[in-house]
Amino acid sequence: MKLQDKVAIVTGAASGMGKAIAEGYAAEGAKVVVSDMNLDGAKAVAEAITANGGTAFAIDTNVTKDEDLTRLFDETVKTYGKLDILVNNAGIMDGMEPVNEISDARWDMVFAVNTTATMKTMRLATDLFLKQGSGVIVNNISAGGLYGGRAGAAYTASKHAVVGLTKNTAFMFADKGIRCNGIAPGAVVTNISSTMTNISQYGVGKQQLGMGLNPRAGQPEEIAKLAIFLGSEDASFINGVVVAADGGWTTY
Repeated sequence: MKLQDKVAIVTGAASGMGKAIAEGYAAEGAKVVVSDMNLDGAKAVAEAITANGGTAFAIDTNVTKDEDLTRLFDETVKTYGKLDILVNNAGIMDGMEPVNEISDARWDMVFAVNTTATMKTMRLATDLFLKQGSGVIVNNISAGGLYGGRAGAAYTASKHAVVGLTKNTAFMFADKGIRCNGIAPGAVVTNISSTMTNISQYGVGKQQLGMGLNPRAGQPEEIAKLAIFLGSEDASFINGVVVAADGGWTTY
């Protein structure tokens, strides 16, 4: 198994890509912390993992609250004694707004979840990894972090920021046994659209211009396979890279 006896936190793991990553990690031998605001959903994922012979526990986490993040890491170390892999998957969409339509509230919330929370979990993980002498971070970013026309201004900016954070962290700790990479999924069948409210018709119209070039939508399990690779020793020489997983969408 590629992740035998590794301990992994997966945020936003109650559904979609996070669920598939948590399940995939467990199938490869990892002990998984299923973190999500939706505790019932997280419990269902953890229970299914356990029923299939894996090891997991669920914890409710609002990634915008410092006390929840501290509890997440404390409970992980208390339960499993260490942390080997952090998968930052939790995220929300904006309403496809161009910059002239963004409200302060929307901007602040998108950045709080997508960018600031990612930085804070990475900060906590890095402190643990430096003490241990090793660790892996996998940030589930988005094609919106590589290109300008895949979402609204707030989401696009928030994900571009995580690309920079990923590369900087990889550079800073490359000689400390810490790797940090990212995944940039294209269109994937998840429920993230449920986080979208007050959608900009102008923004959607612009964003749809690129959808006609999309070969197909991906499945969460296809992203999970990449997350497994990046979290494993198979990717030991890969650091500071953001891998597009989009069926070829961004080749056009």
